[in-house]
Amino acid sequence: MPIIPMRDMLFDALANKYAVGYFEAWDQYSLEAVLEAAEELNSPIILGFGGSMMNQDWFDKNGLRGLAALGKAVAGNANVPVSFLLNEVLSFSQIISGLTWGFNAVMLDTSSLPVEDNISETRKVVEAAHSIGVDVEGECDQLPDASGAMHNSEHSSLTNPDVAVRFVEETGVDALSVSIGNVHILTDGCAEIDFELLSELHDAISIPLVIHGGTGFPDSAVKQAIELGVAKFNIGTILKKIYFNTIRGEIVNVPDVYDVQSIVGSRKSGDVLEKAKEMVKEEVKRRILIYGSNDKC
Repeated sequence: MPIIPMRDMLFDALANKYAVGYFEAWDQYSLEAVLEAAEELNSPIILGFGGSMMNQDWFDKNGLRGLAALGKAVAGNANVPVSFLLNEVLSFSQIISGLTWGFNAVMLDTSSLPVEDNISETRKVVEAAHSIGVDVEGECDQLPDASGAMHNSEHSSLTNPDVAVRFVEETGVDALSVSIGNVHILTDGCAEIDFELLSELHDAISIPLVIHGGTGFPDSAVKQAIELGVAKFNIGTILKKIYFNTIRGEIVNVPDVYDVQSIVGSRKSGDVLEKAKEMVKEEVKRRILIYGSNDKC
């Protein structure tokens, strides 16, 4: 099945009151976990990789190109609708690389920029991407960050509806990430969601809305968020946490004498990475069911 435009996928979700998950991968095991979960539940899915947490020297030298090739290879064999997103990269040059190497949706991390600069930089991305039929996700506010690693939470702010309308009109983005109480990298507890603000944004903006920081977004709040225009949830942190904790638990049980070829990279039953992949897949499936995208293909 060919890779399809993210815009089309999200507008279908918007019209039919479900959401699509973007489950951020970091290697082949995690990428396969996401796709296999979607295929088992007959769900559209957004595959992809993020740039903000990567070593930038590695990412620029050969990492981004390698991840693009890997993602295209896996997505090319999908039997459910797939979009392929380059998420939250830190430079315009990385956007251009992503366009060159086959992503069909891109997002530049502009969350720390003043509004005027954000509009200007995002418009550049839209012009470059739309010229070759690639979709763009934008953002006009900075989420708080539970780890402190990505952004200074002191500068976070909720999305202003008037600013958001201007941002969408002047940039031409295809989807908009909003700040409504959601928090990046929140693994303890749940975020407090401002549904009144989300309702205002939904009334003011016609394009699909996106929730970043999906790990800490309350399951119980998902249905209402979808009713108010959210068509995409970004999930990353919880997947890495599950992956790491599974490997750590499996390693404890490895005997003193072991066959390293079997337990690392064999794809056999004793492969600790394969076990971690299976646990990630179960979490992706759980969230697909919450988002209601199962059986939507």
